[in-house]
Amino acid sequence: MHEDRELTLRSLLTGLVLGAALAPCNVYSGLKIGWSFNMSIIALLAGFAFWRALERAAPVPRWTLKESNIGQTAASSAASIISGGLVAPIPAYALLTGAQLPAAPMMAWVFAVSFLGVWVAWYLRPALIVESPLRFPAGVATLETMGDIFGRGREALARIAVLSGAGLVSGAVKWASTFVWQLPRWSPSLALERLTFALEPSLLLVGFGAIIGLRVGASLAAGALVAWGGLAPWLLARGWVAMPAEAPGSLFGPLVEWLLWPGVSLMVAATLTTFAVKGVRTLRGGHGVGIRRNALRARGPAAGFAVAALLAVALQVLLFDIGIALALLAIPLAVVLAAVAARVVGETGIPPIGAIGKVSQLGFGVAAPGQTVTNLMTANVAGGAAGQCADLLNDFKVGHAIGAAPARQAIAQCFGVATGSVVGVLVYLALIPDPAAMLLTEQWPAPAVATWKAVAEALTLGLASVPPSAQLAMLAGGAVGVALGALDAAPRPPRWLPSGVALGLAFVIPASISLMMFAGAALAWALFARNAPLAGRFTITAAAGLIAGESIVGVAASFWDMAGR
Repeated sequence: MHEDRELTLRSLLTGLVLGAALAPCNVYSGLKIGWSFNMSIIALLAGFAFWRALERAAPVPRWTLKESNIGQTAASSAASIISGGLVAPIPAYALLTGAQLPAAPMMAWVFAVSFLGVWVAWYLRPALIVESPLRFPAGVATLETMGDIFGRGREALARIAVLSGAGLVSGAVKWASTFVWQLPRWSPSLALERLTFALEPSLLLVGFGAIIGLRVGASLAAGALVAWGGLAPWLLARGWVAMPAEAPGSLFGPLVEWLLWPGVSLMVAATLTTFAVKGVRTLRGGHGVGIRRNALRARGPAAGFAVAALLAVALQVLLFDIGIALALLAIPLAVVLAAVAARVVGETGIPPIGAIGKVSQLGFGVAAPGQTVTNLMTANVAGGAAGQCADLLNDFKVGHAIGAAPARQAIAQCFGVATGSVVGVLVYLALIPDPAAMLLTEQWPAPAVATWKAVAEALTLGLASVPPSAQLAMLAGGAVGVALGALDAAPRPPRWLPSGVALGLAFVIPASISLMMFAGAALAWALFARNAPLAGRFTITAAAGLIAGESIVGVAASFWDMAGR
């Protein structure tokens, strides 16, 4: 019966310790490139390696499959805490108001909006996990890794070696670039570099690309060519985006303020269309009523959701002086947008937290024109809920496949959220003690912060503040999104149909990021084409190592730099 051990003290503590160690990686990558990584596989391998090594040295109970699942659930929830606002709306709030939130209120806020997402995921689980064929790539990758390492002992050792080796290589490259010789960004010309077309010397981005796959990677590259290679020069030529008068540099900041509108519209329209079409199909099949009844039967989750909603509303009012009516309105909007984000993650593995926030900002720009802080922090509720919702649904995908108890996973997720809120806030405050001086610089570009800040400023005057040209572009992006979403929802979608989500995402991140991720996706595809069994065993593990290695060294280098000042 020992194989049935699941939510044990050691499984929970293992996940919380690993989550505390991995959360700084996502804070770092979020402030650098606006992206984060699901840390489940790293936590899975690290926990397995520790306990199996300890079993050989001491008479401890055998580490079980379900304990491993609890550990990775708690660790990934702690590591994904940046979706609670640490790398976007919270720094943007500091830049707009000149006031940095103290540590304790910031921890409470990050916990509240993330805690809400846990219960949204609980109610979405029947529809998106039990009854849906959605893949949830991060969850499937974790599940496959779990099956391999528990099924074959030597496989675990091989994967741990690959993870460690990739991490050491990526970390060494980052260390050399930071302390020995700064590796240059390569671009064919200065003009293209200003439009963000360059190759970044970053193995972290290659790792991200290997995980998302060729379809999404190619869609990112195509979106970058359309947005930054086509629309951006046209916008500059027509004078719709002003060329900065200061010294030559990247034009990402001024251009993204325009490009984010068609990009966000495309993402949201594609997602909502796919979700609506498949939802109608499910209801016609007679499954929808049963799902709702089962989801609403338990009183515990209902109480958890109520507490989370009340906490989020109270903190909006107390910390940011948001009116009670608007604070209440943020909750149903967060639930709807978290459901959209979950659908996106189920398809692509990419959590569109920034895009979800922009939609919420747009809505509150209409509902509360002229209220910048309200616009920013009500959107933070939607983004935080969406991030934790998506993370837990990936874990539910794993748990459903191995027969784990979803209630126990939800408990582990809640503990992980609490741990991540503390660690993530402390790391953020240590890395960025002075947001006004440090952010939106070469050291900390913080593209997500720049975007959230720009949108909040633009929407203080309501929807009319969005340029007419951008409003037309929003309609065009929405129309493309509806078309792609409808095709994707077909019973047999075209094989090489572009991902509407990835196309839109490429509008709101630098082209250099999209191109490097496409390179990683193409490399992974080539490896699969040459040796599918070998690539299937090690690609995700190596990619995780590349991401973790660069992130860990980057965080350490930042602390080293601070200590030397």
